[in-house]
Amino acid sequence: MKLFLFLSAVLWALCISAQTQLTQYQAAQRFKAAGILSRSTGACTTKSNPRCTSFSGIRATTVAGAITLKKACKCSLIITSGTEVGHPTGKYSHSTGYKLDFAKNAALNRYVRGTFTRISNRSDGASRYKARSGNIYVDEGNHWDVTFFTDGR
Repeated sequence: MKLFLFLSAVLWALCISAQTQLTQYQAAQRFKAAGILSRSTGACTTKSNPRCTSFSGIRATTVAGAITLKKACKCSLIITSGTEVGHPTGKYSHSTGYKLDFAKNAALNRYVRGTFTRISNRSDGASRYKARSGNIYVDEGNHWDVTFFTDGR
């Protein structure tokens, strides 16, 4: 019985932590510690400004997924879009903290295309790749649009 209660508590804690939303400061500190940079056309982090790159309300699992990607690809990552306004809405969207956009670079491009499985194109023709973790990477031309369903492990 004690083991059952312990396992139940651990599973509950894992579910809660996976859904935890972070503040701008918390997420920025985690990205900084991992060597992940960010940039915006407005040089700002205000969530209500589409020219900013905000992390306010991002899921802890999304941040962990980006850090896992950084470690796995051994490449530079620059976040160009987070939870700020100006993106399509939906359950698994930027505004709900599931998505990040990353600037493309040769090492990241090679890693995504060489490691993940190419799946059907999106309705707009954009190439999609699926990681074993279930995360989806979409080549949107000048950046990768990534949906983090899991932390990538």
